[in-house]
Amino acid sequence: MRSWAGVALLFACAALGRAQVAEFSLSGGVSRFGKPSLGTSVDQLGNPVTVTIDNGFRLAFRLTLNTWRFMGHEIGYAYNRSGVNLGAGQDVSMSIQQGFYDFLLYATPEGTRIRPFAAGGIQFSSFFPPGTSIYYGNQVTKFGPNFGGGIKFRVNSMIGIRADFRIYDTGKPFQFTNASGRLNQTEISVGAAFLL
Repeated sequence: MRSWAGVALLFACAALGRAQVAEFSLSGGVSRFGKPSLGTSVDQLGNPVTVTIDNGFRLAFRLTLNTWRFMGHEIGYAYNRSGVNLGAGQDVSMSIQQGFYDFLLYATPEGTRIRPFAAGGIQFSSFFPPGTSIYYGNQVTKFGPNFGGGIKFRVNSMIGIRADFRIYDTGKPFQFTNASGRLNQTEISVGAAFLL
């Protein structure tokens, strides 16, 4: 009796495994910041200045599991490079590293050539203060939601192209600016997907 149960479980797992299509993607694009003020600081003469964050570029890696015909899950990592304007024309570079999870809802079923989708989930953003390295311990990490969408195009059975538009909402990162409120980051990216 146990052997029949084992065989049935094996076939059930195989059927589920066939329904779960995975894809790995690499995307590049821009990071744009709405309401770019990070608060105020003082310059070398003691005058108050507004500290702002500049737009930059973004590289993202994503692993997608399409577990249902119209739904899926996505986890990923992104590296963002932008700058911070400390006032009086003083610009310094800054990196942001992000990890995220999104639930995907597709407009067309698995297997179709064109798949528009909506995405929503959670993320963390680790901001590395201007002038510091990206080693552990230097960052300020903030958490928040993200949402957006995109479209995927299947080129052949193994390669696809995707375009993403996402909004990441986090708290403002640095203590030296007395920042409060939320920081909105918009991702606009295009990339290649490898279908497994």
